[in-house]
Amino acid sequence: MKVHKGDLVQAVNGKHASAHKRGRVREVFLEKNRIIVEGMNLRTKHTRGQRGVRQAGIIEIEGTMDASNVMVVCPKCDKAVRVGHTFLPDGSKVRQCRNCQELLDDPDKRWPSQTAESRR
Repeated sequence: MKVHKGDLVQAVNGKHASAHKRGRVREVFLEKNRIIVEGMNLRTKHTRGQRGVRQAGIIEIEGTMDASNVMVVCPKCDKAVRVGHTFLPDGSKVRQCRNCQELLDDPDKRWPSQTAESRR
C-alpha cells in the first residue's frame, strides 16, 4: 500500500472529494486496503452510559475508507500526487513524489535494507 500511517492525504473520490478535504492517516488496515483519516468519513455512534466511565449520548467517530479514495500530499509541492518507488544507494526502497521527485519517506525512519540472505 502506498499510504502509510502519519501521511497527509487528500480525498480524490467520494463525498469529501469535492471539498478537496485533507487529513492525516491515523490507522492502516493492510489486509482490507482500508484506512482511517482524521476528520473524514465521520459516523455517529449511540453510546450507552456507564457509571463513572462515560457519558451517554451520540458521539462521532471516524470510519474506515478505501485507500484508493485518497492521494498522498507531497510536502514540497503541496499537491495530491501519485507515489513512486526508488532505491537509495544503500539498497533501501523509499517512496517518492512522481511530480517533483522529492522523497516522501523520512530517511531516519526507513525500514532497514534487506540483504540477499534474509530474502531467502
